[in-house]
Amino acid sequence: MNQILVTEKLYITPELRRKKKMYKFQFFLSVLLVCLLFSYYIYAEYDRNKSEEVSKEILQGIDFLEKNEIQKDTTIKEYDGMIVVALEEDEEPEEINVQENIQENAQENVTEYKLPNGTSAIPEAVLNIPRLGINYPVLSEWSEELLKISLNKYWGPKPNEIGNYCIVGHNYKSGKMFGKLPEIANGDIIELKDMTGRVIKYSVYDRYVVEPTDTACTSQLTEGKRELTLITCKTYGQQRLVVKAKEVK
Repeated sequence: MNQILVTEKLYITPELRRKKKMYKFQFFLSVLLVCLLFSYYIYAEYDRNKSEEVSKEILQGIDFLEKNEIQKDTTIKEYDGMIVVALEEDEEPEEINVQENIQENAQENVTEYKLPNGTSAIPEAVLNIPRLGINYPVLSEWSEELLKISLNKYWGPKPNEIGNYCIVGHNYKSGKMFGKLPEIANGDIIELKDMTGRVIKYSVYDRYVVEPTDTACTSQLTEGKRELTLITCKTYGQQRLVVKAKEVK
């Protein structure tokens, strides 16, 4: 008895061809998006590292000025793109490799850093949180460009004066800037050094989360005491983390 073997043939219809092309397109599009996102992440991290270098250079400049006890009548000059600090008229100038353009305001003892993009950055304090390893200069005003460089003063009096000195900074996942601030706890010590070299310690007494529109934490009603307020982003920029600290007597 003969057996008849029947094989089924798969016929590719126009609809199947269309779906196959669509799947290929979606696959290549997904690969392209992943590559773009990865490239953006690499560029963003590179940009943050460059900004971190500028912040460190500002810190080095502040340390240099302190160590050499440069007074208000010190002159800062520029020769061939290199900053030269003249300590005494009869002494040979010493070189300082911080920024290419630094200007000294003799009346207010302010050092102005000219950044590559033309932005001016004036540090007025150094914030140090020893337990978290946070140590950055605080620039005298805030903007989107300056926030990429370092911590910024947001509101309040001059550093270490009576009132509520408010500081803002980015919360980077890498831990830079205020990236480690969410780990802070009540009782932690924060040190704030002003440009005269005076260091005052503050103790954290509260931390909480607010909406971006809530600015009550910047109030200057401190009953004649010195306070610090640190502010950074939380929940992918949807909210703000606020850390409050008061002077340690």
